[in-house]
Amino acid sequence: MILKRIKVNAGAVGETNCYIVQCEETKETMVIDPGGDVDKILEMLNTLQGTVKYILLTHCHGDHMAGVNGLKEKVGGKVLIHRNDEPGLKNPLVNLAEYVDLGTVIVEADSRLDDNDLIHVGNIEFKVIHTPGHTSGGICLYSEKEKLLFSGDTLFRGSWGRTDLPTSNFIDIINSITEKLMILPEETIVYPGHRKINNDKGRGAYLFRIKSKRLLEVRSVKCEV
Repeated sequence: MILKRIKVNAGAVGETNCYIVQCEETKETMVIDPGGDVDKILEMLNTLQGTVKYILLTHCHGDHMAGVNGLKEKVGGKVLIHRNDEPGLKNPLVNLAEYVDLGTVIVEADSRLDDNDLIHVGNIEFKVIHTPGHTSGGICLYSEKEKLLFSGDTLFRGSWGRTDLPTSNFIDIINSITEKLMILPEETIVYPGHRKINNDKGRGAYLFRIKSKRLLEVRSVKCEV
C-alpha cells in the first residue's frame, strides 16, 4: 500500500490532513478528506499515476470537503459519506464551510455508507466504523491488514473532536472512542483529520483520561437532574 498525507489549507481552521491511499498492484486510489488545495492533491495524484476510485469523507464539515468538487471534476471518483452526514453536504448551517471562511460549499454524494460496510481499493480492504459524536454521521476507516485507522475528527493524538457543533454530542463521541476505537489492536496507527499521526503505544493513557472525563460528565448530568 502507498499512503501519502497532504496538509491542505482549510480556511480559518488552518490545516486539514488529506490522505491518498493507493494499491500498489492495481493502482486504484482513494482520496480521504480533500479539504482544500486541490492543485496540491492533484500534483501528488499525477506523481502516483493511479486511478481515483473513491473520494471518501469522514464527515460533512467544510474543512474536509471543500476540495471535493474541484478534485472530482479533474480526476473523477465516487464521493462516499455516511448516510447521517449526507444531508450536511448541502446544508451550510451544518457543514460550516462559510463559518470557517471557505465560502459556500455544496457537495453531492454518490453513495452513502453504513457501519461495518467494506470498501475495497484494489487489494486493500477497509471497514467503516460509524463513530458519531463530532457529527452524527462521522466515521473512521480501519484496515486490519495494514494496521491503521483513519480517524477523521473523532480521535486526535491525546484528544478528540469538538462536540459543540451542529449534530455533535459529547457522550456519543466518548462512547465511540471507548467502545469502538480503543478496542482495536494496540499496534494500530491512527491517522487523524488534524494534527500529528499517533503511532506510539500510549493510547492506554488516553483511554484512562477519556473514561475519567466521561465519568465526570455523567455525574454532572445526574446532579443537574
